[in-house]
Amino acid sequence: MDDTKRYERLRERFGNGDIGRRKFLGLLGAAGAAYGVQMPFSNMAFAQDVSQVRFDGWGGVVSEAFRAKAFDPYTKKTGVEVVDGTFGSGDEYLARVKTAQEGEYNIAHLSGVFDYARYHNLGFSSSLNRDNIPNLDIVIPKLVDVYRTVSGDQLSCVPYDYGTTGLAYNRKYISDEEMKEQGARILLNEKYKGKIGGWSDWRTRIWYGALQTDQDPNNIQDMDAVWDAIRQHRDLALKYWGSGAELMSLLAEEEIYVTEGWSGRIYALQEQGHDIGYYDPPNGFGWQECLFVMKGSPMAEVEELLNFMLAPETSIAVAEAQNYPPALDPSKVDLGSKIPTLPAFDATGKLDGLTFANPDYWNGNEAEWSKTFGRVQKGY
Repeated sequence: MDDTKRYERLRERFGNGDIGRRKFLGLLGAAGAAYGVQMPFSNMAFAQDVSQVRFDGWGGVVSEAFRAKAFDPYTKKTGVEVVDGTFGSGDEYLARVKTAQEGEYNIAHLSGVFDYARYHNLGFSSSLNRDNIPNLDIVIPKLVDVYRTVSGDQLSCVPYDYGTTGLAYNRKYISDEEMKEQGARILLNEKYKGKIGGWSDWRTRIWYGALQTDQDPNNIQDMDAVWDAIRQHRDLALKYWGSGAELMSLLAEEEIYVTEGWSGRIYALQEQGHDIGYYDPPNGFGWQECLFVMKGSPMAEVEELLNFMLAPETSIAVAEAQNYPPALDPSKVDLGSKIPTLPAFDATGKLDGLTFANPDYWNGNEAEWSKTFGRVQKGY
C-alpha cells in the first residue's frame, strides 16, 4: 500500500468517526516517521498524551450545570476527562494558584475583569490561539474587547456568562414598592435587624456601601462614609454568607428577609417556588465571568474544550441550568425561550444597562481596602 492510499484510509476512518482526533494524528505521524517523513504535527503526535484537564469553579448549581451540560458530553466526545474543583471566593482560589506548580491548574471560572487583570499581572496568563476557538466569533464583542484593555492582543480567556449582584428579598415581609423606594439602603433598615444578610466579599460590601452613601462605586470620594455604612450593615446583619448554596438556604429557610445576591441563584429560588423578589438598584453591581486559562496548561486540549463550551448547544444548555445569561450574542444566536427571562439579560447584546467594576480602580485599591474590610468584619 503506498503512502497516499494509507493516508486516505486513515482520513476516511477519522471522517467516519471510527477513530478519534488524537489517534488519527498519532497514526498519521507514526506512518510518516516509519517512512522517514517529518509530519508538521509529528511533535504533537508523539507528545505525552493528555488524558485530563482541570477546571475550577464556584460549586453548587453552577458546577452541576457545567458537569452535566458541558464536561460529561465533552469527555464522551474526546476521551479527555475534566477534573473539576471548587472555591468559595476569588481570593481563596488565587492563594492556591500562587503556591501551585505551573500546569497544576488549567481553567478557572473567574469573575470580573479585575480578576483577569490580577492573574495577568501576576504572570499566570497564557496565549490562546483564536483560530482554534472559532465560536468566539458569536460572543458579544463587548465582552471580548474589555480584556484587550488589560492584555492587548494576547487573550488568556473566553467570556462565558454575565449577571448582577442585586437585592434579593422575601415578598412575604418586603413589598416590591418598599424595595424600589429604599434601594440599597434597605440593607441598613433597623426594622429588619437580625433578618439582613450580606456576602463576605470586600468588593461587594464596598460597592453597596458606595450606593448607600450616594456615591459612584467606580469613583468613591468619601471612603469614611462607606466604611461607616459597612459597619452599620454589619451590626444589623444576622451573618455574612460565603457561598451561593448558603445564600439560597438563608433565604429559603427565612433566616433572612433581605440581602444582596447573585441573580442566577435568586432565579433558582424562584424556580423552586419561593416568593423571592429581585431588584437591581441604579449602578447595581454588574459582572461578567470568563474561563481563564493558566500558563502551562495543555493548550490544544484546553482550546478544544473552550470551543466546545462556547458552541450554542452547550452554552445555552449550561446557561439554562445555571440561570445566568451566556456570553453569546443574541443578535447572532437564537437563545431560546428561557434565557430572555433571566435577570440581567440584555436582548441587544450591548450591555449598556449594566455597571461593571473598573479593573484599574478596584485592583489599585485592593491591598488597602481588603485589609481594612478584614478589620471591619472582625468588629473594628
